[in-house]
Amino acid sequence: MGIEIANESGTVIPEASIAAAARFAMDRLGVSPLAELSVLLVGSGVMADLHQRWMDLPGPTDVMAFPMDDAEEGGLVGGRPDSPSGGPALLGDIVLCPEVATEQAAAAGHALLDELQLLTVHGVLHLLGYDHADAAEEREMFALQDGILAEFLRADLANRRRIARRDADTRLLGVVGLDGPQESGPPG
Repeated sequence: MGIEIANESGTVIPEASIAAAARFAMDRLGVSPLAELSVLLVGSGVMADLHQRWMDLPGPTDVMAFPMDDAEEGGLVGGRPDSPSGGPALLGDIVLCPEVATEQAAAAGHALLDELQLLTVHGVLHLLGYDHADAAEEREMFALQDGILAEFLRADLANRRRIARRDADTRLLGVVGLDGPQESGPPG
C-alpha cells in the first residue's frame, strides 16, 4: 500500500504520522494492500480555490477527497463493507489544509497532529464512498471515523510505549556493560 505525502503548506508536519493514520484506516476498512493514496497538504489559498472549484463553496475547508476509482462500484478490494470486490489500485487524493486544521484543533482543545489524523481518516472514508449529507449517513460515517481513530490512537500509544521500553532496556544494558557483543581476547 503506497501512501505519498506532499507538503506544500509551509507548515512543518510529521508526515510519517499522517501516513500511519491513513494506512491504519485503509487496513481496518479492508482496502487492498496494493491501493495507492496521495495526501497533499496545502495553504488556505490553494484550499479555497479547490473548495470553490469543486464544491462551489467560498473559503478554505479542512479536508477534501478526490476518489480515483469508484469504491461504491467495487473498485477497491474491501472498499465499503457493503460494496462488491474489485481490484484497481488507485484510491485517490486527500487534500488537507493545516491552517484550517490549526483553528479547529484549538477550538477542540487538542493538538494539530490529532486534528490532521482525524481529517486523514475522514478523507479515507470519503474516498471509500462514505458521506455525511444526511443525518443517517453522518451517524454512520462519524461512528466509523471515531472508532478507527480511537483504535489508531491506542495502537500508536502502545507502539510508543514499546519503543520507550526498548530504549530504556538498551540504556540499562549499556550501563551494566551488556549492550553489545563482548570481545574476548585470546586465552592467556
